[in-house]
Amino acid sequence: MASPVRVAIYYAPLPHDPLTRLGSTWLGRDPVTDGPVPQPALEGIEEITAEPRSYGFHATLKPPMRLAEGASWGALVAAVRDVAASIAPFQLPPLAVTDLRGFLALRETAPCPALQALADACVEQLDSFRAPPSQDELRRRRRAKLSPEQDAMLTRWGYPYVFGTWFFHMTLTRRLSDPEKTLFLPAAEAWFAPTLAVPRRVADICLFTQVMPGGAFTVAERVRLRG
Repeated sequence: MASPVRVAIYYAPLPHDPLTRLGSTWLGRDPVTDGPVPQPALEGIEEITAEPRSYGFHATLKPPMRLAEGASWGALVAAVRDVAASIAPFQLPPLAVTDLRGFLALRETAPCPALQALADACVEQLDSFRAPPSQDELRRRRRAKLSPEQDAMLTRWGYPYVFGTWFFHMTLTRRLSDPEKTLFLPAAEAWFAPTLAVPRRVADICLFTQVMPGGAFTVAERVRLRG
């Protein structure tokens, strides 16, 4: 395929996992087909999910990046396969809907060193494919009042939340007001409740691509963990 505008390495539940259907329905888009999906009958849900909808239902391992000059899509895919070949599948802890600084997100309920190791490997071993962020991108990130450690990560790795500042999360909404949280937090807990305690393995990682500026991210390839 031609080089995409941006590419990201994400965790996404397996296609047969009921969480995949519930997550795509909550956000209103199937990231495989890029087609719309009817959302739950909640007033305002289309607006509060607009931003995460464009990225697809996922947890970030290597954040969206432009490919570095001279880097090719084929070489990136080969490098992702190399990373996946060194990491064994592992069990994901049960998830829960949480209030993450005003955003609703699914997060793990117990520490998972294997998950951290997977994210660390993706960030470090694929970094040669990342183009440096622009000055505008750096200024936008720094408006979030980063800690010194987060700013150092942004400078070195192009993103403030990696390694020691990384945390697993599957974003469900934009930042909500307190009245919005009163409505949508219990609604999300009820919506995802049937699947959150279901045991699930992290068996692969996904390349998501954005093929045009401002376009949605879609699943380009799933790569099995084979370590």
